[in-house]
Amino acid sequence: MGAGFGAIPGLRIGHAQDESALTGCTVLLCERGAVAACDVRGGAVGEREIEPLRPGHIVEHIHALVFAGGSAFGLDSAGGVMQWCEERGIGFDTGVVKVPIVPAVILFDLRIGDPKRRPDAGMGYMATEAAAQADINAPVAEGNVGAGTGATVGKLFGMERAMKAGIGCWTEEVAAADGSGKRLRISALAAVNAFGDVRDLETGNIIAGARASSDSRDFADTAASMRRGVHRKGFEDPNTVLVAVATNAALTKHEAQRLATMAATGMPRVISPAHTRFDGDVVFALSVGELPADVNALGAAAADAVAHAIARGATQAVGVGGVPGLRDWQ
Repeated sequence: MGAGFGAIPGLRIGHAQDESALTGCTVLLCERGAVAACDVRGGAVGEREIEPLRPGHIVEHIHALVFAGGSAFGLDSAGGVMQWCEERGIGFDTGVVKVPIVPAVILFDLRIGDPKRRPDAGMGYMATEAAAQADINAPVAEGNVGAGTGATVGKLFGMERAMKAGIGCWTEEVAAADGSGKRLRISALAAVNAFGDVRDLETGNIIAGARASSDSRDFADTAASMRRGVHRKGFEDPNTVLVAVATNAALTKHEAQRLATMAATGMPRVISPAHTRFDGDVVFALSVGELPADVNALGAAAADAVAHAIARGATQAVGVGGVPGLRDWQ
């Protein structure tokens, strides 16, 4: 279909951010529950409640998914999402109370804004309310919003030569597997905070990443620089690309796991280098539909959607905090 997060009945998305501290969170809300799985690719992942996504876990559905800035501090935002859901009777029924299942993952954005102000339960609650109030047919905001508020890319030489990135979305369609002629939708949302550069999917040219100098619009090429012997020294900041792909297809947990794995192959198409030990890359797959699907066809489309969504995470961002964005140059 193209740019944007296509409507998936049963799923809504909301953002909340602190624009002065340059951080935020994004909530994907599935009030009726979603079959979900994840594929972890990076070496610096920060997470909460990932285990219920594994096939074989007693929990079959999640009720929301949280992407947050603030490093590990940002995991607190999931508490606000749980509160919002509990107030409305949404959750896994234990017979005593309903426990909302809310996986959360974070990215490191503390170096660009105020490191003492991070997403918290209040911000998570706000993002959930924004999701609940969202028009399912309205475009999902991209760029410097939600978890993308403080996102950056190209950090081999530090923040002074990095570029701004943010939230990007893309949607693809495939035919349903029952021969009915109905179309399945697979929509991707990416919070782009990569260590490496972002490349154009068609040309392979770098569109956002480490720059040749702090005042240059030329790119240093992170992967090539590393091969020449430029190395990052010590701990500076972990980096992460967080991706969710959602579909109106009916999937089992095992099928959702395969979808997440196939969708993850879209990341190295546009990120160079991808999945480094400095990255906390995670891809989630959410199923909230009833249409039958060929998981292989769905996965191939998901990989395309992920690659395009990541590219849009770079092209839709504007500069803040002294870090330029591609839209500034355009």
